[in-house]
Amino acid sequence: MRSIERRHTTIEAKDNNLSTFMCFTRAISGQNFSKNRVNRMFNKLVDKNDYEQKEKRELLKFLYNLTTDSKRT
Repeated sequence: MRSIERRHTTIEAKDNNLSTFMCFTRAISGQNFSKNRVNRMFNKLVDKNDYEQKEKRELLKFLYNLTTDSKRT
């Protein structure tokens, strides 16, 4: 079973210079997670200081596309 949280934690441990948002993007990239799952885990794992609240909707749209785009890594 794929786990966004497990992947996020592993990426964060390997490169602790990355923001929580960047770790999250790497964790979901090309993994075909549902929009609902991406949204819930985004709220749980990404530090609110890593993005502007007014940009959240656009960031989530980007992440939805990123998770289904198998060519990105």
